[in-house]
Amino acid sequence: MSDKYVLSIDQGTTSTRAIVFNHAGQVVASGQKEHEQIFPRAGWVEHNPKEIISSTAAVSAEAITKAGISSADIVAIGITNQRETAVVWDRETGEPVYNAIVWQDTRTGKIIEELGGGNQDKYKAKVGLPLATYFSGPKVKWILDNVDGAREKAEAGKLAFGNIDTWLVWNLTGGVDGGIHVTDPTNASRTMLMDLSTLAWDEEIAADMTIPLSMLPEIKSSSEVYGEATVGGLKGLPISGILGDQQAATFGQACFEPGMAKNTYGTGNFMLLNTGEEQVPSKNGLLTTVCYKIGDSKPIYALEGSIAVTGSLVQWLRDNLKFFTDAPEISELAGQVEDNGGAYFVPAFSGLYAPYWRDDARGALVGLTRYVNRNHIARAVLEATAYQTREVLEAMEADSGVQLAELKVDGGMIANEILMQFQADQLGVDVVRPVVAETTALGAAYAAGIAVGFWNGEQDVIDNWAEDKRWSPKMDDAQRDRLFRNWKKAVTKTFDWVDEDVVE
Repeated sequence: MSDKYVLSIDQGTTSTRAIVFNHAGQVVASGQKEHEQIFPRAGWVEHNPKEIISSTAAVSAEAITKAGISSADIVAIGITNQRETAVVWDRETGEPVYNAIVWQDTRTGKIIEELGGGNQDKYKAKVGLPLATYFSGPKVKWILDNVDGAREKAEAGKLAFGNIDTWLVWNLTGGVDGGIHVTDPTNASRTMLMDLSTLAWDEEIAADMTIPLSMLPEIKSSSEVYGEATVGGLKGLPISGILGDQQAATFGQACFEPGMAKNTYGTGNFMLLNTGEEQVPSKNGLLTTVCYKIGDSKPIYALEGSIAVTGSLVQWLRDNLKFFTDAPEISELAGQVEDNGGAYFVPAFSGLYAPYWRDDARGALVGLTRYVNRNHIARAVLEATAYQTREVLEAMEADSGVQLAELKVDGGMIANEILMQFQADQLGVDVVRPVVAETTALGAAYAAGIAVGFWNGEQDVIDNWAEDKRWSPKMDDAQRDRLFRNWKKAVTKTFDWVDEDVVE
């Protein structure tokens, strides 16, 4: 098996990557391509689904070429994806009826209000999720309600829906010529349409959202052979793993025991705590979600704390305010000051996710005096990620009764030493970075490889995982608590911004 490989397709919010992994779980080669972020109105975020398909083909070919191998050397393809991003397309033409509506998009606010009738937890007992603009079911309803002819086609069985994983698999396995319409429980659990206990679509909720069941993909496990690719250099290769990006990172971090947790620092931040075969309902603003389901085994569940804006705040500082040219330069600015100078940046650009779930919140920079300069603001941007993570961790500990001894971390922002040290200081526990930081893509590779026998199961994943660096807390408790208390105060300044006078 040493000369065989798994290809992982990691379709993220800002780019698509393909990574070739060897049996040791090491990166052999990769390809990456950014795609356009479309902002038609304030609060609206879209992607072009066809651009995502073309990018997927391009980066897959690039990764295989760079690895110096052929498709004959690949035993399986795994897919991981941005979750909650909804695509609706015509089964007969293969054309999307509208752009993909991205998980950050807030246009479904009024639909959420109408569905809930003031009860944010209307479906929570079944689906583990509060009513929020984050999830993909209401996005489908918006498309059916607002795109000419879409509802008639949907009711005639001519339209298909999926998160990005489903869109990719359907296209890679033939599209209009026999494309396979499937998803896995980790993605299905983010639609607000799947019953967590049965892992089946809930007819009552779908009816509430006026979504025909015929649009929904078949729910398979996270690790099994769904079908073979029919396109380009991937032709004939089994597609055998699907995991939503955050669940994939949890799997790649070998968080297989109840009580183990990881935090991914990407466009947003997502902390998952494995709760085993038990569904733990949250009383503190977290989500109950499927962590993974391997083949015929029972599903494993997790508590999740979702933070909308972390890495994308750094991008915003770069692209919208022109603070710097390259994102890593934020460390140079932040490193020139000892603290935030009293400034706090609450990035509620898409409202606040866990643990608040406030669609009416918007971003705020508070605590400003004439003393504050661009270096302090850069530091406040990094610190915002650490504060938000602490809020989620405290909610997780309250829900689970588990006191975390350490936090495994992954994602692009973990290269930032200032942030990682401040994160350890705020959490009061060690923060641990793995040798292979590409844990999202790696998790999907493991799911695919396990399905075809390339890896024997979870133990191989555990054996491959290795620690790269550890940060331990250095800040005294008084300073830690003072900073966090001021952060909590800053968060309250973002509430109630969107009302009848602010139309988005």
